[in-house]
Amino acid sequence: MALGCVVVAHGLVHLLGAVAAWAPGAVPALGVPRAAGAAWLAVAALTVVAGVGLATGRARWWRAGALALAGSVTLVATAWPAAAAGLVPDALLLLAVLHAWWCGHAASPRGRYRSAVAALAAPPGHHPAPPVSDADVDALPPLVAHWLRRTGVVGRPHVGVVRTTVTGRLRGGPDEPWMTFTGEQTNTFDADPARLFLLDATRGGLPVDVLHVLRGGRATMAAHVLGVVPVMRGAGPDLDRSEVVTVLDDLCLLAPAALVDAPVTWRDVDASRVRATYRTATGSVDAVLTFDAAGDLVDVASDDRGRASADGRTSTPTHWSTPVDRVELDAQGRRVVTGRAVWHGPEAPFTYADMTFTVERTA
Repeated sequence: MALGCVVVAHGLVHLLGAVAAWAPGAVPALGVPRAAGAAWLAVAALTVVAGVGLATGRARWWRAGALALAGSVTLVATAWPAAAAGLVPDALLLLAVLHAWWCGHAASPRGRYRSAVAALAAPPGHHPAPPVSDADVDALPPLVAHWLRRTGVVGRPHVGVVRTTVTGRLRGGPDEPWMTFTGEQTNTFDADPARLFLLDATRGGLPVDVLHVLRGGRATMAAHVLGVVPVMRGAGPDLDRSEVVTVLDDLCLLAPAALVDAPVTWRDVDASRVRATYRTATGSVDAVLTFDAAGDLVDVASDDRGRASADGRTSTPTHWSTPVDRVELDAQGRRVVTGRAVWHGPEAPFTYADMTFTVERTA
């Protein structure tokens, strides 16, 4: 937003060139031929459009920005040295354009996320299964069946792929500052589950892209400043297992209708809890689901998820839970889940994430 405002201001400054061309003497320090006034006005308009696009998060704003940059540099050169100061905001605009272009490239974290999501699309000729039936739900434990009926899954389509958007904040430890973020996630929940999670955050004033990918039983995690400079990488069996635990958590919280098809077995724990075991092609993970007196899911907890080190290379098995604060439908009928993620270690438990997920699409 701040950089977008700088670009807008830079565009408005170009109006001085039009004034200098059409009102000689109004800007004594800037000598601009009358014929060049229209060019200064056009570059001003184009730069303002690019700045507004940047400030409002338009994905392709950089196209207008690149044209504005070329025009601005050309005009600065024609009015040199009086307009030399214009090269400073032009340099900032250049960096912003290059960053935005890279974010759209197939090799960038966002490009890899889009390619992986496209690979999950249903093949041509795919026919969806019939709606979820009472018999589907009755096959589950009573606590789970009652909860699914409360969520209204009976009569709705079976779920294969779920796309959600997320907003929230994260921190690495109880004494570390919060980092706000937005993100997008796509999941599948069969015996070969997929979790694709792209997180867009800001740290130290710089954008950070974090990409989690679970495919074929293997998980990777990478964080890049400006989408280019790697600052954290993770992979290996511990991360593989942790990501499958997260898939099970997503399954319960974001797509409960998918539980009727997912490879999950159940065991009652007590009157308010059941244990879910998610079996995949590469292993299994457990989680305990807790329900309140009304029968709504209020917590998912597991001992099968590891807490990663600061560099993401190692992890320590730690009790993990995701208390549910609120579940509702928004004005468009989308499922919105607000909750927390909590580590329970030797020290006092601490919340490391506050998140709100909105289910955008199921298929």
